[in-house]
Amino acid sequence: MLKKNKLFSVIIIFSCIMFMFSGCNNKKTATDNKSKSKLDVVVSFNVMREFASAIGKDKINITTIIPNGTEPHDFEPTVKDLKILSNADIFIYNGLGMESWKDKVLDSVDNKNLIVVNTSDGTNAIKNTDSGEIKEHGQYDPHVWLGLKEAKVQIKNIKDALIKADPSNKTFYEKNYTDFSKQIDDLYNEYSEKFNSVKNKNFVTGHAAFAYLCRDYGLKQNSVEDVFAEGEPSPKKLESLVEYCKENKIKTIFVESMISPKVSNTLAKEVGAKVQKIYTMESKEDNKNYIESMRYNLQAIYDSLK
Repeated sequence: MLKKNKLFSVIIIFSCIMFMFSGCNNKKTATDNKSKSKLDVVVSFNVMREFASAIGKDKINITTIIPNGTEPHDFEPTVKDLKILSNADIFIYNGLGMESWKDKVLDSVDNKNLIVVNTSDGTNAIKNTDSGEIKEHGQYDPHVWLGLKEAKVQIKNIKDALIKADPSNKTFYEKNYTDFSKQIDDLYNEYSEKFNSVKNKNFVTGHAAFAYLCRDYGLKQNSVEDVFAEGEPSPKKLESLVEYCKENKIKTIFVESMISPKVSNTLAKEVGAKVQKIYTMESKEDNKNYIESMRYNLQAIYDSLK
């Protein structure tokens, strides 16, 4: 994934000019917030929308900055995105380097009352081990939402922000948080029993996005591409994957929608495995919500290990 810092700088400069010449004042006042029936919540990408919607429900209006089908690591904000944030009450993002554009955008937004929520605050983040990834993207794996334990930390951060912005509806947000948290706990416990019953703990994915899920259940992923889905594997890596699949009797190669399936299909053919979809939830897929997507993932991985 190529850096686009120069292009980004041009966008930011152009945005600032647009704001100056428009003569628009986007600053919020306390009176504005009191008169509104719903909070205006902006989220970075789909899974943040899933979390915010589960807690805020009909008390919030949600706008998602990164369109479905767009890789969050590669996204470049537009002037329209800056204007949306300038009129928002809350901005919710994942953190841990997932939204590399976040700091520059927030520095350009004229909204002193904006509540900014880094949902990964307080999570037990997994460190990257590849020096190239660390230099390019930072020291942590950002896919925290794919671990149910860390997802609970994220939804609590969102709940706290909604209460801060709208304390009159604290009971409403607390109840929704409790209900959603219980759904996550129930799902975790159900599959903890299932994964404890299988001896094989190894599975293969298109890119290494499932480290947090693996940590939850004592599993091990091996992947065609790295944490940030950058480039195809070398012939040596592919040969190693073939050996790994054969040694561990891998029957399924899992593929995500935003990752090219070409190499995964080749790998599957080479080792006699099938190719099956798995959800990262960076985009909305098959009209599934977070719990439905995670249940599908867990069941699919479990079936592949039996």
